[in-house]
Amino acid sequence: MLDAIRYLLFALFILSTVCAGFTSIRGRRAKDALQRGIYQATTNIWMGIMLIMLAFIQMFMFSGSTVAVIVEGMFIVLGAFNLFAGIRNRIHYSHIKSEKSPG
Repeated sequence: MLDAIRYLLFALFILSTVCAGFTSIRGRRAKDALQRGIYQATTNIWMGIMLIMLAFIQMFMFSGSTVAVIVEGMFIVLGAFNLFAGIRNRIHYSHIKSEKSPG
């Protein structure tokens, strides 16, 4: 059972890494500043998920030494910050985009 959780966490980590890279590249290539902001916000969301998954992988794979617990805690806090900042920015840019679009 523990091995299944490890594989699931590793798969989610790989998925979030690929998605973060993909949206980062799309954001850097976007010509419109509004679209670039939406892609960067999505990149922040994926990076937050990636950092949280990395912390959970560390929790399940390594023993609970003091240094490991501190690093895991830092990854969770940083990941949560990226996740919520990305969600906030995505909502902000989506509202601006909906105000600019004719309708």
